Amino acid sequence: MHFLSRSLGGIFLFALTLGLLGSAVALMRATPSAEGQGHRPPPAAERIFAADVVALDYRDLQPKLVAYGEIRSNRRLELRASAAGTILALAPAFEDGGMVRKGDVLVQLDPAQAQAVRDSAVASRTEAEAALAQAERALAIAGDDLEAARAQAGLRQKALQRQLDLNARGIGSAAVTEEAELAASAADQAVLSRRSALSQAQATLDQAGTALSRARIDLAEAERELSLTTLRAGFDGNLAAVSVVQGGLVSVNEMLGELIDPSALEVSFRVSTSQFLRLTDAQGEVLPLTAQVALETADAQVRSAAKLLRVGAAVETGTAGRLLYAQLQSARGFRPGDFVTVTLDEPLLEHVARLPAQAVDGNGALLALDHENRLYSAQARILRREGDTILVRSDLPQGTQVVARRSPLLGQGIKLRPLDQGASLDQSMIDLTPARRQALVAVVQKDATLSGPDRAGLLAQLQQERVPAAMVARLEQAGG
Repeated sequence: MHFLSRSLGGIFLFALTLGLLGSAVALMRATPSAEGQGHRPPPAAERIFAADVVALDYRDLQPKLVAYGEIRSNRRLELRASAAGTILALAPAFEDGGMVRKGDVLVQLDPAQAQAVRDSAVASRTEAEAALAQAERALAIAGDDLEAARAQAGLRQKALQRQLDLNARGIGSAAVTEEAELAASAADQAVLSRRSALSQAQATLDQAGTALSRARIDLAEAERELSLTTLRAGFDGNLAAVSVVQGGLVSVNEMLGELIDPSALEVSFRVSTSQFLRLTDAQGEVLPLTAQVALETADAQVRSAAKLLRVGAAVETGTAGRLLYAQLQSARGFRPGDFVTVTLDEPLLEHVARLPAQAVDGNGALLALDHENRLYSAQARILRREGDTILVRSDLPQGTQVVARRSPLLGQGIKLRPLDQGASLDQSMIDLTPARRQALVAVVQKDATLSGPDRAGLLAQLQQERVPAAMVARLEQAGG
């Protein structure tokens, strides 16, 4: 009985399977006939992507180069002891940071020894002057003696001539004539003696003059040595590295401190070689470009205009690029050694467009839209990078819409639904109130996603008199 029930169940399942197979066959046969009557499935719709686009707006723009440098003074004076001795007095302002004026006495050394040498030199000069005066008087007397001897010789010569005339007339004597000849000869000898005395007096006078000149030189040297015991400020400035105290003993050329002119400041900063080439003319000379120097603090910023002056003469070992120097126009608030941000205005670029940095790929290709809103690739030359924007030059016509931020999903031939169609990168500039500027600076400083160069670039732009409206809107949106 159990066997029979199992057999009937199997037959039932077999019949059910045959019925299902028959229904499937009938359904399959009906499907081709339906296709033959034109009932085909609808084709798949083309996928359209959406992306932000900007319009190319070619203008003449002036790029800005952001670098970092150090404030230094181009007028420094090392205060060194020119003489050895004990420090008797120091100026009240002779301390680190002390402000002194030109001509102020900074350090007074013990002048006793130098004073004694000077007094001795004064006495020597007085003696030399007296000797010179005596030699001048002796020369005058010797000259008078020579004139008297010459007059005496003339008289003796006349007497001899008279005696010779008498002899010629036969009324003279040989003895008298000989006596007259001897007298004339003695007079001539006296003239020679007086001439020798005059020459000796002239030599004495010359020696006295030389001695006086030497005495004056010694006196000038003694006065110079005495003046070296007093150290004065060469110009207005601040003192630094002060290392002496009153009563201390110093040696010759010992470093006492340093005098720095706080108004003659410049900034030194380093740029790459390619950046440096953009800052030179055809002859390789540095262009007189302007810059903005900013010192960042927690709640404020010290700023000054600057002018590019010169480039370093050599590249130091272990460094690259070029070292540039710019003169600060206003030194208020800056001190040598400050680490600052330098925003340099580069030469003007003609017919360039500003785009978001993500608008191009690594090969400098843009994705532009045609009249059917389909994408096609176009090449652009990247001229500058400024933070999150770039300056490009392309053969695309003015107003061509390009994808603002490339994506791996976008490529050539894809149809696009543009967002903010026709909008260009906002180039409008606006003025900021001090409160609004401070609030934007706080947003940038608190943004942890920004890198150091990007943060410095944004802070430098915020310190300009007029800032881009698009950047202000983006920062205010990020700040809530």
